[in-house]
Amino acid sequence: MVRKLVAHGEAVFDRLRCARCHSGEQYTCNKVTPVDGFTVPGEHRERYDILEESVGTGPTLALGTRRSTGYYKVLSLRGLWYRGPFEHNGSVATLEDWFDPRRLQSEYEPTGWKGLPGTQTRAVPGHRFGLNLSPGDRNALIAFLKTL
Repeated sequence: MVRKLVAHGEAVFDRLRCARCHSGEQYTCNKVTPVDGFTVPGEHRERYDILEESVGTGPTLALGTRRSTGYYKVLSLRGLWYRGPFEHNGSVATLEDWFDPRRLQSEYEPTGWKGLPGTQTRAVPGHRFGLNLSPGDRNALIAFLKTL
């Protein structure tokens, strides 16, 4: 039963074309992805391995700190399930929460880091891929990711 669920999850992974970014033995393309609101300078295209598609990750840390680059590195999915909480600031506690489409809504209550003191609800933007799955496909994808 578990093998069938994992095989279904791998098929979902393939159908969604997740390997565009999460490929190879480590399930990463080892590229950087620009954050929303960042314009990639021409000289960066020669210097860095840039994934042209932004995954919609919030720009706060990538643009608003002294170490800002305008990019996030595409992470490896190998061992992802035990590395939570997820997102660059730990806003989402589990993979089940990560694939919950409600996290994009302003009334979402983050299951990890809530935000600045007094924050109860807020959207957790970014990586919109996999948010429109049926419950069965979502559970299967998560089962597959937990095998990596």
